[in-house]
Amino acid sequence: MKSNSLSRRSLMQMSARLSAASALAMSPIVRAAALAITSVPESAPPDHTVPALHVPESGAIPVAFLLSTNAVVIDFAGPWEVFREVQNRKTGQAAFKPYIVTETTAPVRVSGGMMIVPNFALDNAPAPQVLVIPAQDGESPATLSWIREVTKHTDVTMSVCTGALLLAKTGLLDGRRATTHHSAYADLEVDYPKIHVDRGLRYVEDGNLASSGGLSSGIDLALHVVARYFGDDVARQTAFDMEYQGLGWKDPGLNAVYKQAFVSTPGHPLCQVCGMEPDMKISTVYKGKTYYFC
Repeated sequence: MKSNSLSRRSLMQMSARLSAASALAMSPIVRAAALAITSVPESAPPDHTVPALHVPESGAIPVAFLLSTNAVVIDFAGPWEVFREVQNRKTGQAAFKPYIVTETTAPVRVSGGMMIVPNFALDNAPAPQVLVIPAQDGESPATLSWIREVTKHTDVTMSVCTGALLLAKTGLLDGRRATTHHSAYADLEVDYPKIHVDRGLRYVEDGNLASSGGLSSGIDLALHVVARYFGDDVARQTAFDMEYQGLGWKDPGLNAVYKQAFVSTPGHPLCQVCGMEPDMKISTVYKGKTYYFC
């Protein structure tokens, strides 16, 4: 489904915009070989057993949602509703306090044209215990510096979808495991070779950094974070109250269908860069075969 201002596909491919142009000048066979090289290696699945997180004696757990232009709504709205829904059974009060942070306090236009009025700017935002980074356009030096600084003290800094590419730009994911939207696996692997990209998982955790797959996967990661603070029963009740029947928060392997790269066929051509629906007007012919791009 496309919005009037920006298609979902383009939101998924923010990191591929520059590489798409160079790909047109590159032999499609060479590019295809590069994508094949970056296919997920056969390895043991990561251990998703992680320690419980400490719940403060009083007050709600602050959760910052970092937004910029074209932030994908479901990426942040899904986790926002998860955290907003949770009640601390000991106090009877809201367990989390979500708030929106942008570079300035000016309203920001997100996917589909929705306008968001932020609660705080980077220079006056409260220190979060949980930081949520959805897919978005912003990657200014000030934004990257802020992510690095607050992550020194977060319980969890989590990316959703191609928000992993923004988190990767900070260097914090170097040497760690991560995942992202299936269309951006190759981008993450090629652009950030120090990151071990786990394909086909709803979410991945490594230390206080966590990343989820695309779009709805952020809901599962948020529920998993709730479980780490308050236990599975609270997370299960939260999902039930939201009428969310997905089980990815208990089994991140439920994204296994995305582990293997999709194959472009004449009947269903795919972009040679990202593997998603191409712009049929952008193509090149090599040895009698047509290759399409975004």
